[in-house]
Amino acid sequence: MLRIMIVEDDSQLAQTLKYLVEDNPRYRVVAMAADAEGAIAAAESEDPDLVLLDLHLANGSTGFSVAVRLNDLGVPAMFVSGKAPNFPMPDLALGCLMKPFTAEELHRSLAAAEDLLRGRETLRPKVPNNLTLYDPDAATPAAEEGFIPSKPSLFTRLEHWISGHHETSH
Repeated sequence: MLRIMIVEDDSQLAQTLKYLVEDNPRYRVVAMAADAEGAIAAAESEDPDLVLLDLHLANGSTGFSVAVRLNDLGVPAMFVSGKAPNFPMPDLALGCLMKPFTAEELHRSLAAAEDLLRGRETLRPKVPNNLTLYDPDAATPAAEEGFIPSKPSLFTRLEHWISGHHETSH
């Protein structure tokens, strides 16, 4: 059984998500939180196998800060958002499921996440179109000879995403 925590600031959506997750007997929701503080406290006390993590949370907090702490705790996350980063963040999450999604897309996404967590080579379900899985081993694009690529810092990537997000939301 996969123990799942839901971090979502919209209480109606969080309850619906809980209902959809638990529709499959292989999954159980062990905790729910609406903001970063509650999410970290719940993760520390419940030790979930996977966190479904919205990126925009209550009290001005973000899913990114929660993902960093979850990573420190060794708890994997999957972003669930209507506005996802346009670049992969495999150091923070398994992937991102874009809202809105159907019950079938959620179930297929959870099965794909479970396969990744269990180290299965082939994902069982067809991955939904609105799910992006992040490849932690993705090759860096080839560069000119002598160029030594550097990985952008998490801060730089988040700053880039936030600035782009604010521009598109006006």
